[in-house]
Amino acid sequence: MEIFNSFKISASALKAHKVRLDTISSNLANVETTSTPEGGPYKKKSVYFQSKPVSFEDTLAQQTNSALQGVEVAKIVEDNSPPKSIYNPQHPDADENGYVAMPNISVLKEMVDMMSATRSYQANVTSINSAKRMALKALEIGG
Repeated sequence: MEIFNSFKISASALKAHKVRLDTISSNLANVETTSTPEGGPYKKKSVYFQSKPVSFEDTLAQQTNSALQGVEVAKIVEDNSPPKSIYNPQHPDADENGYVAMPNISVLKEMVDMMSATRSYQANVTSINSAKRMALKALEIGG
């Protein structure tokens, strides 16, 4: 039934945006982390998406270019840009010149990304609810 394809596509997007929101939350939680087990300050992480077939049937149909595509997390990448140097000689992680290597995370940019991910998540929830309402109306018409 075609209505279930809508559910599958939106469900894949909900899972992907949950990972995106979790990653943004981790970045915000570690905005002041100057020391990690790997050494150095926390490195910002970014999520990248890619399309994927939503079912086995779609994987087979992909050969004929008629497959439905959902979304999945392709990878989570650490930002390798240099950390910000802040002068704070009293900080325990300060170097001999009094500078502390801080994560290169913009709280403002992370908040904008979080709002975008939240809106995308809400849009997919709305899509699922709309498909559900249409299915219920179809049942009323048929009954």
